[in-house]
Amino acid sequence: MTGRKRSAVVGVDLAGSVRRPTGVCILRGLTAETHVAFADEEILAWISRAGPELVPIDAPLTLPEGRTTIHDRGGGHFRPCDLELRRRGIRFFPVTLGPMRMLTERGIALKEKIEALGCRPVECYPGAAQDVWGLPRQRRDRPGLLAGLAKLGVKRLPAVLTGDELDAVTAALVGRWYLLGKGELLGGEGGIIVPAYTRKGGRSLRPATGTADMKP
Repeated sequence: MTGRKRSAVVGVDLAGSVRRPTGVCILRGLTAETHVAFADEEILAWISRAGPELVPIDAPLTLPEGRTTIHDRGGGHFRPCDLELRRRGIRFFPVTLGPMRMLTERGIALKEKIEALGCRPVECYPGAAQDVWGLPRQRRDRPGLLAGLAKLGVKRLPAVLTGDELDAVTAALVGRWYLLGKGELLGGEGGIIVPAYTRKGGRSLRPATGTADMKP
């Protein structure tokens, strides 16, 4: 043992407003540490302390082509990654939809602050990953999602986690899989990372290999 910290991934389930809780998960190897934050400064403090290789964020980090701001009505509504999600049968909210505008604006601003720390932010959609892994989404079955993440190898998860923390854990695990070459980037540069999987008949499926084989 050298005493050196294991490489980290920090998953962030970002809230659109600082008044609502944001879930943060620091994942070192497969050992999770979860937190709830509100202000950007709190989120950035956890990221700075962890020094992660990757920061997967559950929030839009880019705009549709033709839009200079989220309030610009002259461009489109969908990005290449959104169209790919739709093609694969994964449910999502367009970034231009009502409440999503606030989240998109905050996500883009936070991305720039994370990059200023020397870290690499990337967009992640926990719901898509949960669909690929065959896990329930947190709004439907939190205990089931918690149990599923544990089966995928995540360690030291508390017996009870908020939905925001569960999605942050999911985002962090997707980031780890991506770094291990077990994920893919939908939509090219500026797209969304998801676990690697196969498709059949336009429906999303679990990864081609078994869960035990895919466990990082």
